[in-house]
Amino acid sequence: MKIARIEPLMLDRFCIVRIETDSGITGIGEAGSWGQLEAAAAAIDKFAEYLIGKDPRPIEHHWNVMLRANHFTGTAVNAAVSAIDIALWDIKGKALGVPVYELLGGKMRHKARVYGHVKGTTRQKLIEEAVRLKHLGFTALGHLNPLLDEDETTPYFKSHSQKIEDAAETVRQLREAVGPEVDLCIEIHRRLTPPEAVALARAIEQYKPMFYEDPLRPNDPDAMAWVADHIHIPLATGERFISLYQFQTLLNRRAVAYLRPDVCLCGGITASKKIAGMAEANDCWVVPHNPLSIVSTAACLQIAACIPNFAIQEYPTRTPELDGSTAVLGEGLATGLADQQGGFLAIPDAPGIGLELVDEVERKFPAKFCPIRMRPHADGAVVDS
Repeated sequence: MKIARIEPLMLDRFCIVRIETDSGITGIGEAGSWGQLEAAAAAIDKFAEYLIGKDPRPIEHHWNVMLRANHFTGTAVNAAVSAIDIALWDIKGKALGVPVYELLGGKMRHKARVYGHVKGTTRQKLIEEAVRLKHLGFTALGHLNPLLDEDETTPYFKSHSQKIEDAAETVRQLREAVGPEVDLCIEIHRRLTPPEAVALARAIEQYKPMFYEDPLRPNDPDAMAWVADHIHIPLATGERFISLYQFQTLLNRRAVAYLRPDVCLCGGITASKKIAGMAEANDCWVVPHNPLSIVSTAACLQIAACIPNFAIQEYPTRTPELDGSTAVLGEGLATGLADQQGGFLAIPDAPGIGLELVDEVERKFPAKFCPIRMRPHADGAVVDS
């Protein structure tokens, strides 16, 4: 069996790779360089120059060549490697007639607990969305930003005390609205300084969040370790990491409790399994990052199926107020995934990652490109959001 064609597909707001073999087997994967998908597509074309004509089955070898041949990596490059890696695992599973998880050690579980996305431009809207998802059966809610999902074109300013008090009050009301039977996965989207991160964590710890995600920008592992040493809520981070060595650095500093590898960015299924093993050796848990299409979800579920230290899976539901829809991101793009039931997703048992793109997918999902924009501060500086 040889690789005959590698094609990046810009579908809706996603970059999907399709790899065809001369034996008629096709694999799919997804690139996770959110906002820079055009660059990832170009990197996929570059790697195709090496891969076409080769046997798709020695995945570890191809993974090493793509990451080590020139020793230059980065978000676009690693997203391309991730997409290709997922597609190669998809091909291998289909060639052998088994799900990918069977090639990675077999099932630990037959379904994965998930948390839905909760967004809102106001506290009331955020709470209403949390209650709506609870009624749909979710036992955990994430993407919960107590700083709110405000309009990015509106200049931002709050005093330190107002920022902390407003955010803490939002978490208090969320907990009151959904009760203790629903876990709150608090997501800060890198919007705080280390002192602010400590102040907010101390203010909300009484509401028992499952974890406290990305309070800081992912630049300084020592700063994250300092925050971890000064709070009593488990830290979650890693969605922006492109290398297993970045996860190792945080683990060495005891700066993380829940690792958030993005299978479409960190190096694919190959890297995700390695990262999960490192986490297991450090008594840490894995929460796969997933703000992408159902192709990403399916790949994540293969990891969730076979690792002992899986905690919960991000499941990108959409918010009517901001998205104009309640559908899951990328719904209808491919077939093979069941809907969530009681806050869990069934692990697909079909060969490969368990999905097939729908017919005429490019016509049905025309490309939508993400512009470069940043929220301004009231003083003219840049605010992370």
